[in-house]
Amino acid sequence: MTSPIVEPPDPTVPPGDQPAGHLAPEPLLGDASTQESADLEPAPETEATGVEPYDAVLLMSFGGPESMDEVMPFLRRVTAGRGVPDERLESVAEHYYARGGRSPINDLNRDLQKALHDELRRRGIPAPVLFGNRNSEPFATDVLRDAHDAGVRRVVAVTTSAYSSYSSCRQYREDIAAAIEALADEGRVIEVDKIRQYATHPSFTRVYARLVTDAVRACGQPDDDRLRIVFVTHSIPEAMDDTSGPGDGEGNLYEHQHDEIAHVILDEAGVTLDRNLSGALVYCSRSGSPHTPWLEPDVNDHLRELARKGVTDVVVAPIGFISDHMEVVHDLDTEAAETAAELGLRMTRVPTLGVDPEFVMGLVDLLEERAAEARGEAVDPAAWPGAAMPSVCRAGCCPNLRVAKPAACGMD
Repeated sequence: MTSPIVEPPDPTVPPGDQPAGHLAPEPLLGDASTQESADLEPAPETEATGVEPYDAVLLMSFGGPESMDEVMPFLRRVTAGRGVPDERLESVAEHYYARGGRSPINDLNRDLQKALHDELRRRGIPAPVLFGNRNSEPFATDVLRDAHDAGVRRVVAVTTSAYSSYSSCRQYREDIAAAIEALADEGRVIEVDKIRQYATHPSFTRVYARLVTDAVRACGQPDDDRLRIVFVTHSIPEAMDDTSGPGDGEGNLYEHQHDEIAHVILDEAGVTLDRNLSGALVYCSRSGSPHTPWLEPDVNDHLRELARKGVTDVVVAPIGFISDHMEVVHDLDTEAAETAAELGLRMTRVPTLGVDPEFVMGLVDLLEERAAEARGEAVDPAAWPGAAMPSVCRAGCCPNLRVAKPAACGMD
C-alpha cells in the first residue's frame, strides 16, 4: 500500500481516543464517575505501591478518530508542518470512513488500560492507570494536567510501540517533553519517565512464539515446502532505520530487532512442532514520497513472490504491532488478504498481543523494573532475544532527521 502521508505515522500507527474518563475503573466500588475521581488520588506517601516513586502510570498511544467528523482533523494533526494537501489525505481518510470513521485502537487501548490496572491490583499496587494520546483526545497533555491537579507529581509511561526508531520511541519522548514544558508554563511541574522499549523483553517474544505456533497448527498445511511464515512490521524510511538505536551504535536497530525476533520465533515454533519452518520479514503501511527509499519488501509483493514459488499457505504474523489497529485491519486483514485470495494463497493471520495475560504481566514487570531503577536499586533487566534497551535513552539515540526537538526520558 502507498498512502499520501509524507512521513510514517508511527510503527504503532493506529489511531486512538477516549472520552473524559481516563482511568481504568476500580471494579465493584460504586459508579464510574465517583470511582474515577477516587482512583486518580495518588497513594499515601507511607504506603508502598510497588511502582514508587511514581504516583501513576500513563498508557500513551498514537491517537486517532472515533467519528466521521474527527477523521480529517486527526490526519491534519498527524501531518502538520509537512505541507500535505487535503486531497492527498482524503485517500487515507477513506480507510477510516469505511469503518464509520472509528479506529479500533481506541477501544483496544482501553482494554489494555484495564488489563494493566487489573494486573497492578492483583499485585497489590494501587497506582492509577491513565490513558493519553499524541494526536487525538484524550491528549496526553490534558491527561497529565488533570493528574497534576489531583496531586500526581511523578508518572511512568508505557507506550504502545515496542521497537527502537525515531517514530516508535524518540517521537513519543518529544511529545512527553512538550507536555512537560506546556504544563510547566502553567505552573504545573510534573516528571515523566518511561519503561524501556520492550520488543526484547522475554514476554513479548514468548507470546508471539506461542501465537505463531498455534497459527501454524491451525492452518493445517503439513508440507513445509508449501508453507511460509510472513513476519510483518510497519515500514519506515531507510534513513530512519540507518540511524535507529544509540548514537554511538551501528544503526539499523529497528530492522535488526525485528529480524532477530522473527528468527527466534521460527526456531521456537519449529522445535515445538518438530518442523522445518521458513519465513521472512516484510513491511506494510509505506507512506510518503515514492522517491524516498523505505524498508522493503512490501507484504503484497512478498505474497506474489511466494505464490510464484509454489507456496500455497501463509501464516501472517504482525510482530511489529501490539494490537489490531488500522495497519493490521486494513493493510493486512483487507489488502493483504485480498492479494492472497487473488493469488490462491490460503492466509492465516496471527493475533496481535492485545491483552494476553503473559504480555500484560511483562509490561507490569517492566513498570516495577523502572521503579526500582528510579529508587536507585540495582536491576538485572531480562532480555530475549538480544540486549535490553536502556530506560533512559543514550545521547543521539534515534535522532529526529527533520528538526531537533527536546526529548524527555533520555540523555539528550
